[in-house]
Amino acid sequence: MRLRTTGAAAGAAVSVLAALAALTALTGCNRGSDAAGRIGIDLPRTDTDFWNSYQQYLRKDLDHGGPKALPLANSQNDIAKVVADVQALTGQGAEAIVMAPQDTGAISAELQRLAAKKIPVVSVDTRPDDGPVYMVVRADNRAYGEKSCDYLGRKLGGRGRVAELQGDLSSVNGRDRSEAFAACMKKKYPKITVHELATDWKGEVASAKLQGLLAQHPDLDGIYLQAGGAFLQPTLALLEQKKRLVPAGSAGHLTIISNDGIPDELAAIRAGTIDATLSQPADLYAKYALFYAQAALDGKTFRAGRTDHGSTIVKIKNGLEDQLPAPLVTKATVDDPTLWANQLGRPGKQQRR
Repeated sequence: MRLRTTGAAAGAAVSVLAALAALTALTGCNRGSDAAGRIGIDLPRTDTDFWNSYQQYLRKDLDHGGPKALPLANSQNDIAKVVADVQALTGQGAEAIVMAPQDTGAISAELQRLAAKKIPVVSVDTRPDDGPVYMVVRADNRAYGEKSCDYLGRKLGGRGRVAELQGDLSSVNGRDRSEAFAACMKKKYPKITVHELATDWKGEVASAKLQGLLAQHPDLDGIYLQAGGAFLQPTLALLEQKKRLVPAGSAGHLTIISNDGIPDELAAIRAGTIDATLSQPADLYAKYALFYAQAALDGKTFRAGRTDHGSTIVKIKNGLEDQLPAPLVTKATVDDPTLWANQLGRPGKQQRR
């Protein structure tokens, strides 16, 4: 069952205390005219390597000639805190907002509020279900599901049993990847049995559900990780504990494809413990989030079509979306110097919940 939180429910969830806490956290920000023309940025979370990398790229771009911005907020995967943070940032004078709401149904009321105040919004990685946005900066998440399906289908010869560690199905990314993966498997690889394991993007939930599935179906042939930043380390730790972490090319190897393209995934591909990933462009997410936020402040407009940075802008019901490229990474391409994870130092060990 796919669940969505309504914008009304989100509004009820935002308490006065949450707003006051966010304002307190931002008391060091510039006020009044000092904040004029500044961008307010809310980080969605800092508990995965992918989002830590995104934060690093943001800070790097802001420190090296990027637009003016208020100190970064962090909503910690809490939709009520997203709203409180954004209200605090606009209260501090932010004239454009960059956010990455993980619950894409619950943010609509806040987007309507921002639109009424003529504050443009750039949404990174996720496409809000409703509510006006100036630009969405993300990759084609349906392509993630389709490419992952095709990779596993070909590797398994069209037969076998796979586990799909799904993200949060209240998020458009979780829905897009899950729906595309399911449709592809049904159409092209009907002899592969798929076990859908919903996780809410939580590594500990993914590990527990995978452990239960392995106990029930020790003949598992493959795994699809919808988010390597959240699922990679818990999955590898579990497989090692169960003596199922067998290198690629060896008997008993579980074929694993992931999504994110973090340094740990590339290291795992080199070691043969996983087979592939789709590199979600953390560097380009940061670069073009800031680019479009500044463009909005400058009064620029865009239209659907190919861009000069290798992507395609598409029309969505509530604005425009710049779909950035996300290449498949395998053993043959893992050392490609253009991959963002090969250009950025390891952002630090993944934080646990």
